[in-house]
Amino acid sequence: MSKIKLTPEEVDLLNSKVGLRALLKSKQINLKKVLYETKYITEIRQRQEELIKLQNWVIENKKKIVILFEGRDAAGKGGAIRKITEYINPRHFRIVALNKPTADERHQWFFQRYINRLPKPGEIVFFDRSWYNRAVVEPVNGFCTEEEYQIFMTQVNDFERMLTQSNTYLIKFYFSITKDEQATRFKDIKTNPLKRWKITPVDERAQELWDEYTDYKNKMFAKTNSEHAPWVIIQGNKKLEARLFAINHLLATLPYEDKIE
Repeated sequence: MSKIKLTPEEVDLLNSKVGLRALLKSKQINLKKVLYETKYITEIRQRQEELIKLQNWVIENKKKIVILFEGRDAAGKGGAIRKITEYINPRHFRIVALNKPTADERHQWFFQRYINRLPKPGEIVFFDRSWYNRAVVEPVNGFCTEEEYQIFMTQVNDFERMLTQSNTYLIKFYFSITKDEQATRFKDIKTNPLKRWKITPVDERAQELWDEYTDYKNKMFAKTNSEHAPWVIIQGNKKLEARLFAINHLLATLPYEDKIE
């Protein structure tokens, strides 16, 4: 069996508390896997410390932050949100994951139910799916009319421009996964009794309607990738790397104080 050559930095990582914990929990030691896990945990913790500094800046300076998490079913949106919010102050952020609109909401201006959940000064709001349901999920599944879809597509850029002109930072993430990866994740969810609740009737048809989702997704990008609110596309097949990418983008984009470059 060939030996793995380790750099001094990798030896230090393995000798750290995180590295030793990863080594000890493995019945059969796979150094590459242990190193990957140790590097990820070490880096994510450093970034989470920066997220605390970011949130303190938001609170102290009364900033308003809106972060959208979009993507296909099982793309990793919820996991990324959990990792970002793991250590920040829960009193100053909200996660919004809306159910079907009520009877009253169906007769309101489409954006009104989202406006009611926008951040107050000093707050971050994470939308686990957002108004972009109307750009992809709703037309694919017949939950809106063609007229409702077209009205949304003509209004969304102006709506987002009003947000950004009102001193609100808007970041739009799209988590992209392959069809095979989605199928694998669905299988894992269905066979895990702790995750099975996540599967919805819409999820059940996601593979069958893959091409339709792709068509509407491409239309969404073409129409709504604006200068004032561009899309950030994250390759999501590798969950850990996708989460790090999202965190790093937030830290690089938002102008909080005393950031570590």
